[in-house]
This record gives sequence, structure tokens and C-alpha cells, in this order.
Amino acid sequence: MQIEKKEIESKILKACERGSLKHQEVLYRKFYAYGMSITLRYTKSKEEAIEVLNDSFLKVFENIKKFDKKKSFKSWFRQITVNTSIDYFRKNKKIIQTDNIEECKTEIFEIETISNLEIDDILKLLNSIPKQYSIIFNLYEIEGYNHNEIAEKLNISDSTSRANLSRAKKMLRELYKKNYYTNYAGAV
Repeated sequence: MQIEKKEIESKILKACERGSLKHQEVLYRKFYAYGMSITLRYTKSKEEAIEVLNDSFLKVFENIKKFDKKKSFKSWFRQITVNTSIDYFRKNKKIIQTDNIEECKTEIFEIETISNLEIDDILKLLNSIPKQYSIIFNLYEIEGYNHNEIAEKLNISDSTSRANLSRAKKMLRELYKKNYYTNYAGAV
């Protein structure tokens, strides 16, 4: 069954290379939800997420002939979508905090697993903190980039990336405690 899916995906990708609009639509529909799950983490609204996702698909279709068929299309698509999200942020940012802190104190804090949170709750938390913090949080904690890579992508220093990640985590912990952590000692 897995081989069938790969063969079907391969045929769709080859048709997209030839410029088949029908197959581009099939690919778009197949990866729309996955792409939205990425872009929603980097944008403030569903409308912005759709705009970034559409830009990502345009890049995919423009560069599909460069795709290495030995690799996973999903991974390639994810990379394009993350990079497009970062480009959108850079293009539309008003002010980005670029504190340069050489040493960043990391607070150790234990809380219960947040597995009971729905994706909408997590997105709400991420959208409640400044965008530069949530982007660094996403890149480091979810996408797996290191601080050097984040600094390069966002044109900031490594220490700024570390400091903003620390601030993001602190803000997320506070928002979590305030909105979801009912067993927290300060809760009513």
C-alpha cells in the first residue's frame, strides 16, 4: 500500500513538472492541511497563513523540476513552507526586538504534559506572544534549527536568538499557567 502511494505521488509530481494544472490542484489539495499546520505557527491570522501557503505552493510549482526525487517531497515542501513563512515575517515585520545578551539565564520549570491541549489552544498561545518570539520558538523547538541557523535566517545574533527563545518560553509558561494549568498553586 505504501509503494502505491509513493508511485501515485511520483506520477502527480511528474505531471506537475509538465505544468499540468489539474495535477497541481491535486498536489495542492493533498498537502494543504499539512502546509497550513506549518504556516499557522508563523502567522497571526488564518488569512496570512493562507497567503504564505499559497506563496509556498507557487515556489514549489516554479521549482518542482529541481526537486530530488530520491528524497521526500513532504520534507522538501516543509522546508519551502518554513522558509516562505520566515520571508513573510521579515518582509512584514514592523519592529523586531534584537537584544544582544551574551549569557541568557535559562529557567528550569516543570509542568504537566500539555497533551490535553488542542492544536487551536497551542496556536492561541503562540499567537499571544510577540511574533519574533514565536518564530524563534517554532524554528528551535519544532523545526529543530540551532541558534546559529536561526540567527542567519533572521539576520540577528546567536545571543538574540537564545534570549528571545528564553523569553518565548517564559511567556508561554505564564500564559499556560494563566489559561490552562488549573492545578497551579496560584489558580483559584
